[in-house]
Amino acid sequence: MNLLLFEPEETSRPLPRADPRAVHLLTVLRRRSGDTFDAGIVNGPRGKGTLAAVGAEALTLTFAWGDPPPPLDPITLVVGLPRPQTARDILRDATALGVAAMHFVRTEKGEGSYAHSTLWSTGEWRRLLVAGAEQAFDTRLPEVTWERSLPEAIGRLSPGVARIALDHYEASTALSAHRPAEGAGAIVLAFGPERGWSNAERAALRGAGFVLAHLGRRVLRTETAVTAAVALVKAGLGLM
Repeated sequence: MNLLLFEPEETSRPLPRADPRAVHLLTVLRRRSGDTFDAGIVNGPRGKGTLAAVGAEALTLTFAWGDPPPPLDPITLVVGLPRPQTARDILRDATALGVAAMHFVRTEKGEGSYAHSTLWSTGEWRRLLVAGAEQAFDTRLPEVTWERSLPEAIGRLSPGVARIALDHYEASTALSAHRPAEGAGAIVLAFGPERGWSNAERAALRGAGFVLAHLGRRVLRTETAVTAAVALVKAGLGLM
């Protein structure tokens, strides 16, 4: 944890010693009474926390807040709903990379049961966003959805943004050759499920203004493809 994040209501009450943040403060950062640490409010400002007292059951913390961090990068991901462990990696790492939104969608070749994983039903997905933001020394969390079909998701996208669908089988040009139009300011990247896009989905994507692109000759795992594509796009947008 490079930054300890707190919900607004947590900043005014003691932090139980069993909380992972308390454990991190005491055993990893080795803070003692009077020491400071980097802290932030989820989707709010960053600042400094002070370990005011160490009790038998809880820590007493105080905070001094500064300015909020800059907005997230104007990158939206549309991802064919992957198996839960893959989704965990994407949620954490894409948050650390600073994307603004992630939409995990039902697709024709995808496994529908993945949407019923405890990852989504228990709120674990949000804890992964927090972990990614803490890693990146940020407080902002991306928008995340997982209930929509691909047509529903692309139908809700903002107009006038660059749209690229990653496709290993039919794309003829590399992602690195595609640049957002001057002034577009935002981009949507779509990734198929493990079995890839169906022909109907490729047609729907093209009809919605997506161009197909690839990441080279090698077949990548979904989570690897997401990280590589986001890094390329951020570099192209001058965000790295």
